[in-house]
Amino acid sequence: MSPELRRRVAQLLVVRASGHLSDGQRRYPRWELRNAELQQLLAQGVGGVILLGGSAAELRLRTLQLQAWSPAPLLLCADVEEGVGQRFEGASWLVPPLALAGLHHRDPAAALELAERYGRCTGREARALGLNWVLGPVCDVNNNPANPVINVRAWGEDPATAGSLACAFLRGAQAEGVLCCAKHFPGHGDTATDSHLDLPLLEHSRERLEAIELPPFREAIASGVASVMTAHLLLPSLDAERPATLSKAVLTDLLRRDLGFDGLVVTDALVMEAIAGRYGAGEAAVLALEAGADLVLMPADAEAAIEAIVAAVQSGRLSEERLQESLERRSRALNALPPPAEADPDAGFTPLGPLRNGPLPEDRQLAVELVRRSLEVQSPASMPLAPGDGGLNLIRLDHPLASPFLMASAPALSRPSAAGLKPCLITPQAPSPWRNDAEAPLDLARLGEGPVVLQLFVRGNPFRGSAGGGEEPWEAAIRQLQNLGRLAGLAIYGSPYLWRRLRTLVAPGIPAACSPGQMPLAQEAVLAALGLGPAPSLPGDPSGEAACGSGAGRDGQRTGFTD
Repeated sequence: MSPELRRRVAQLLVVRASGHLSDGQRRYPRWELRNAELQQLLAQGVGGVILLGGSAAELRLRTLQLQAWSPAPLLLCADVEEGVGQRFEGASWLVPPLALAGLHHRDPAAALELAERYGRCTGREARALGLNWVLGPVCDVNNNPANPVINVRAWGEDPATAGSLACAFLRGAQAEGVLCCAKHFPGHGDTATDSHLDLPLLEHSRERLEAIELPPFREAIASGVASVMTAHLLLPSLDAERPATLSKAVLTDLLRRDLGFDGLVVTDALVMEAIAGRYGAGEAAVLALEAGADLVLMPADAEAAIEAIVAAVQSGRLSEERLQESLERRSRALNALPPPAEADPDAGFTPLGPLRNGPLPEDRQLAVELVRRSLEVQSPASMPLAPGDGGLNLIRLDHPLASPFLMASAPALSRPSAAGLKPCLITPQAPSPWRNDAEAPLDLARLGEGPVVLQLFVRGNPFRGSAGGGEEPWEAAIRQLQNLGRLAGLAIYGSPYLWRRLRTLVAPGIPAACSPGQMPLAQEAVLAALGLGPAPSLPGDPSGEAACGSGAGRDGQRTGFTD
């Protein structure tokens, strides 16, 4: 095997690493390489790394370490669709993009201005920490409320809203000196299957794709987006045999020729079951490049992928010209970036630049504004909920050990506790609180007496297989609690679709509120509407320290996975 050919091929791989520095800190060892493997691959020429987990400070050290292990400039990326603090503690954690869709219908100018500031915040913080490639914006149109994996990650539920807001974000982010990535081409918004688990089938005609799915991508390309990520889904109207990620009809004919895109095309993670369950690591990588992809993200086996691509070039299956095209696109993308961010010598010894004391004041203000503008309230509390001798703080979660927004000091726990409400978690992993009674499904005899504040953390999450909440009888539970005079308030974090279903059931006078966000800042805003503590304050207010919107002890809002 030619060492030079192997080095050139390796540049087209993007492998997964933990943002933590040591092997023992890896949270997802199934996908995150050990440092020895990582160092070896980078020395051999692997050209990119996707990171997740750790603090902002640790990420800065990690990106410096990774670049030092490589003989050439790297593409360093992260899936930070909801701000850098979504993945790395100490940076800004913002509400999900769909939070701005409703505002866009009411006040388009305000929504576009906030979306561009959202992008600037994300790009600025990413670059300060050593990242040069933001894997966003999501350009999918989430017109299917049951979508288990896109959901609130989309910027809109119609093409015009999704396209306008996504482009405002990418203009802001790329203005800060990072590359952006429009995903998931040609559109993952109307699927009911999670591609992390299986291959979704989208049986739309080309005409339908032109009307709904493709317009946001056309807008992003016209706005100068640096890269496009493929979708792992089957579209028989375009290619009846191969998923979009591996389809020449989709990547070359549609994306390159018809849409005129000449930037970087990167696959979604090839370890996802939609691909890994059907193709070997080497064959998937070769098929992706044959189809028109430039970069291979998270192959199931990096060595096997490199060897397979090298063999394909040597056999003539992949031409030298095809390989060189992708290498040149990668080189152009890197050359378009400004020099890496340097520490500010006037600020003393710190590698964090603008994040040396957490998010900048303007970014803290943005986090609060986004929460305030996207908060929906019905019958706000007329007075604070007075401390009592009992009652329940009933909290619904997907998983108690994978809920980074619910640390011990989280407002969803501390504020009801201050009012005398005992926390009780409802999760699939715990004993069920439900009983076989359609009219009164909650087993309240087991849960305790007194008023109940119901807090539902629900949103589409990779690997769940559903949009969340729909399989649980919350409508009947609300009626049951109201009939008993026990419902003291309803809080929903995440899903606007569950909120639309349940809000009409809540009786007048009972406070209810919803935020698209689930982070502590969103909890403060929602609970304030329920009479549990003050609302978030803007920076500069004496009580505003908690309103920074920064991350707190998390390794990802949803899962340890790119998506």
